[in-house]
Amino acid sequence: MLQLFVTTFMTVRFLDVIDVLLVAILLYEVYKLIKGTAAINIFLGVIALYLLWKLVRYYEMELLSEILNRFVSVGIIVLIIVFQQEIRQFLLLVGKPAFIKRGFFRWKWAINQEILTDITPIVKACENMSKTNTGALIVLAKTNELKYYIETGEVIDANISDRLIENIFFKNSPLHDGAVIIIGNKIKSAKCILPVSESHNIPAHLGLRHRAGFGITEQSDALSIIVSEQTGSISLCKNGEIKKDLKPLQLKEILEEEFKI
Repeated sequence: MLQLFVTTFMTVRFLDVIDVLLVAILLYEVYKLIKGTAAINIFLGVIALYLLWKLVRYYEMELLSEILNRFVSVGIIVLIIVFQQEIRQFLLLVGKPAFIKRGFFRWKWAINQEILTDITPIVKACENMSKTNTGALIVLAKTNELKYYIETGEVIDANISDRLIENIFFKNSPLHDGAVIIIGNKIKSAKCILPVSESHNIPAHLGLRHRAGFGITEQSDALSIIVSEQTGSISLCKNGEIKKDLKPLQLKEILEEEFKI
């Protein structure tokens, strides 16, 4: 047994070790990139399908193997279509001059969980905007940075303030269209463009603001708060589901539970 182990160890080249380490690092970075998004479920599904294909081939199940071969043969094209946003984000990062300076191990895709989101000014701003029927769409990121969506708007990177949020959504403000994205204790960006949900579960009387709030929670684990411009009602979306007509106290309790404050 010892001789077999020594023989196996001697046949492993240094380049093989480097190869395994690089693949492991790449998979880990891909996982961090898509963590907190709907893409993680697709990624796990692709891995499960690949393992099933290997198992079927091993046991020589010809019919099922032939069917799975068709999926695997077009797998690269499917992955490019499904992960187009993540691939774009990855290539943009690699293409930046700062990429070499920062180094591979310093990439940052996830949120620092130690920084707590300041809930009070968000709830206060929603309460005030509700009274004046000021339309608003606020996205609260959780485990994913939402960098792709942040880059579609105007970067602010300011501390959370109820007055600032209200000024952003004031009807004459140049930033009032689109969404505000909040990460940790910072208002990262305003006037952001979000994916519009095509779900048939959304009530017909709700407009694009609510559909955009729906959409971002379908694509990630973020929460979205919508203040209706017509009725002033406050709604909250999570995982593609909506809670309507919330009172400020109810909104605060939900956010405190979500962010464990």
